[in-house]
Amino acid sequence: MLKNSLNNFQKKSLKERFLFVIGMLIFIAYFIFGLIFIFWDYLPIAKSLVLEIESVYRISFGVLLIVYSFIRFFRIFNLNEE
Repeated sequence: MLKNSLNNFQKKSLKERFLFVIGMLIFIAYFIFGLIFIFWDYLPIAKSLVLEIESVYRISFGVLLIVYSFIRFFRIFNLNEE
């Protein structure tokens, strides 16, 4: 299956491969932002500004970002299988 996916990836045009890589970077960014929101108690916004959010809202938003990142991840692979 991995060999088939790699073969399909190499058959794609340069534009499609570029968009795939950008999509994967966006997936990783959303996933990391979700983890940051979950595990950091105080979010440093600027040098002197610290954002303090209640833990329930912080964890909820982090989980929402992680779920959204996986939705994007599966959409990337479903679009590339065509």
